[in-house]
Amino acid sequence: MKIVVTGGAGFIGSNFVRYLYRERPSWHIAVYDKLTYAGDKRNLEGLDGDRVHLIEADICDEQKIDRAVADCDMVVHFAAESHNDNSLHSPWPFVETNLVGTFRILEAVRKHNKRLHHVSTDEVYGDLALDDPAKFTPDTPYNPSSPYSSTKAGSDLLVRAWVRSFGIQATISNCSNNYGPYQHVEKFIPRQITEILDGRRPKLYGSGENVRDWIHTEDHSSGVLAIVEHGRSGETYLIGANGEKSNKEVVELILELMGKDPKDYECVNDRPGHDLRYAIDTTTLHDELGWSPIYTDFRRGLSKTIDWYRQNESWWRLQKAETEAKYQEIGR
Repeated sequence: MKIVVTGGAGFIGSNFVRYLYRERPSWHIAVYDKLTYAGDKRNLEGLDGDRVHLIEADICDEQKIDRAVADCDMVVHFAAESHNDNSLHSPWPFVETNLVGTFRILEAVRKHNKRLHHVSTDEVYGDLALDDPAKFTPDTPYNPSSPYSSTKAGSDLLVRAWVRSFGIQATISNCSNNYGPYQHVEKFIPRQITEILDGRRPKLYGSGENVRDWIHTEDHSSGVLAIVEHGRSGETYLIGANGEKSNKEVVELILELMGKDPKDYECVNDRPGHDLRYAIDTTTLHDELGWSPIYTDFRRGLSKTIDWYRQNESWWRLQKAETEAKYQEIGR
């Protein structure tokens, strides 16, 4: 199997590449990544160059993505602009990468008759009330609230249209919030961990009541692989770990696990249009493909993640100053 992983040097993509490298030793992996601030060659260190090679290119580059797709058996499409705060500050890169880039990939897989798995987010469904017992399902109507989630919703709809109109072989997965190693410090969990490591109080948007359904990136990777190998074309699968926690609970647990007072955090201005709650129903993935998460204990997964950031300061240190300068500029 020759597989192209777009965005494979980013957080979720590189964890998938590492998982695939370990679990499918006969597969060859082409990591296709633009290497923006969120992509890092170091995320691929230690992987055999005979099995994993890097194509440094933009998915919007029609000729380069065409050549990469022509030389593979299938594409797993992780590449995306994904940070909500950045999308509110500068929406265009999200339109370009998430919509135009996905269009380029769709046209390439159509031309060369290759299979596609498109990785998306639960944020396309909007949000749920805090007291609503419901969860997102593949049939939940799309209701995105930010430039990020709306462009991801648009990319999902493009994939569905290409399946129906042109008959391409494609699957979609919508996953809940990921955490784990190699996540950029602009994101919620690593930002709080590195703030504490730097001797500062972590920061919480608003009152911190917003709820996210957390999944360890290793479980996301295993879910994607199950879909890649056994998923039905045209199907949408939701990946989650029943890990609903409020942002307040997460910050307090991070502080506790790092030996600090769980109440020692700072409340800052809330994000505009901040979604209240996400929750994932994984019935289709579980019943049809037999998948289930390993990291069902959020405390255990978070503790391992904290240990990784403690042990890998050289990896995140260069990101930290620039990230905090951006947050200071927007008052968060």
